[in-house]
Amino acid sequence: MEKAVVILAHPDMKGSRVNKRWKEELLKHDSRILVHDLYEEYRDYNIDITREQKLLEEYNKIILQFPFYWYSSPPLLKKWMDEVLEYGWAYGDDEDIDYNLKNKKIGIAVSVGGSEEEYNKKGLVSYTMDELLSPFLATINYIGAIHKGNFILFDAVPETPDNVIRESAKKYIEFILEKQ
Repeated sequence: MEKAVVILAHPDMKGSRVNKRWKEELLKHDSRILVHDLYEEYRDYNIDITREQKLLEEYNKIILQFPFYWYSSPPLLKKWMDEVLEYGWAYGDDEDIDYNLKNKKIGIAVSVGGSEEEYNKKGLVSYTMDELLSPFLATINYIGAIHKGNFILFDAVPETPDNVIRESAKKYIEFILEKQ
């Protein structure tokens, strides 16, 4: 049975409805999914790089979960990526070395405040989510990992009905546990 680790980065989990509900659903599957909440672990932003690297080495499926803030991730996830995915461990110049994340599946799960219609060439944002997530996709490619895909919930606003959030949580679990 393939297990997954979810690297969760939400700076205000108490104020979240979507990511909080997703986390609650993930915790019901703790035999197959480990939730690693960066803002719980590193309130001081001092990341234990060795610990994080060892954690990633244990899993073949990694999900980066975060709310989409100003077309990017919350700052702690960016810092985590900058420090943990370091030269010589996640990538390097030696083509004969299989670096530590090579061929691991990495997916992205984001909650987006805007509507799906806004995120296209003719929409308010003028870019698709694939385009806006391209720095993450480029990173996944650069370190030799495999992009598992994206799980996106649009219209993640305070008015989002509870049933929509509940249904998204179920679909999110399916996304993580699917074989691809």
